[in-house]
Amino acid sequence: MIGIKNELMDNFLIKKFIKNSDNTRDPKVREDYGKMTGIVGIITNLIICIAKLVTGAIFKSISIAADGINNLSDVSTSLMTLIGFKLSGKDPDKKHPYGHGRTEYLLGLGVSIVILLIGLSLFRESFEKTIHPETVVFSWLSVGILTFSIVLKIWQSSFYKRIGVLIDSKALKAAAYDSRNDVLATSAVLISTIAAGFTSFNLDGPMGIIVSLLIIKSGIGLIKEMTAPIIGEAPDPDVVNEISDIIAQHKGILGHHDLLIHDYGPGRLYASIDVEVDGYRNIFDIHDEIDSIENEILEKTGIEMSIHMDPIAVGDPNLERAKKIINEVVIRTEGVIDAHDIRVKEEDDKKVVIFDLVRLDSCSYDDEALTNIFDNELKKEDIKYEARPIFEKGFE
Repeated sequence: MIGIKNELMDNFLIKKFIKNSDNTRDPKVREDYGKMTGIVGIITNLIICIAKLVTGAIFKSISIAADGINNLSDVSTSLMTLIGFKLSGKDPDKKHPYGHGRTEYLLGLGVSIVILLIGLSLFRESFEKTIHPETVVFSWLSVGILTFSIVLKIWQSSFYKRIGVLIDSKALKAAAYDSRNDVLATSAVLISTIAAGFTSFNLDGPMGIIVSLLIIKSGIGLIKEMTAPIIGEAPDPDVVNEISDIIAQHKGILGHHDLLIHDYGPGRLYASIDVEVDGYRNIFDIHDEIDSIENEILEKTGIEMSIHMDPIAVGDPNLERAKKIINEVVIRTEGVIDAHDIRVKEEDDKKVVIFDLVRLDSCSYDDEALTNIFDNELKKEDIKYEARPIFEKGFE
């Protein structure tokens, strides 16, 4: 029942404030989603924050006040979200030809650092309250405000998560996680408040410590979340599979490798890939097919793709024999995971076999040893073969 009500509220806000809400790949629509979510977050967090700070001051509860300051940091987060989506939605310009999408990551990182600092400050204050406790005045008003806060935060977390998934926003997904932490933190404060009314235990300071530790944990987690795309992280496996499936549907493509995806902010992905094609085909036909693939990938994934062509001498017996041997050696050589772009080049009286060889850091063979392994196996087939691998780094 709660889930249905949450969805109804979400749908109402989306319908009310977002035009063309289904077109989430449109940068303008995405920006509107971000701004709406930021405004909703500012309003809801500000209401909770003021209510808790006033309640904490009246009834001398450090844990309630600490939880209120935590919500104040959430107001800052929502404000940063609003500003971040506005800035990241700016059009590309001469100095920033790939747009301003990474602004969202940078502002998210700034908010994460602020949250961490607030958590450390609250930990110190709560620790002092634990050593030198003050009497907490019990009130049903406090219980009511905390309960209302928990319900509102549950909805907020669900709302952030849904919008974050809709527009694929790391910042909003992180905000959803942060709101879920707030539910746990406020629940701990509620327990200490009830305990003050019905027992002699003063849990105000210890619960304040718990809240601060949750804030610190959230801050560290958000910092990791936001620095990953800035530093550069592995692409989403689902995106990689989708691109592979699109390419595989084109019969003129014999294989593909070396997919690189560059993240310039949410919805701003640029990629390159090498595809293997029959070298005896008409080059104009190949060019048209590659253009078609690039356009299809852009339409289905929103990724700007640049495709490099690797011609293969289809039907060449020298190449077929060399490929078979190389692939067999790859399978049985520990630490080597792939060989591609295999080609045979006539050089004097040699048949030079050039290929890209992908190996892991854990591979115990150096360049020379691996070259000798492949060279020896190729020479068993034909003394004129000579292995010339080009080494690439692979990952587990």
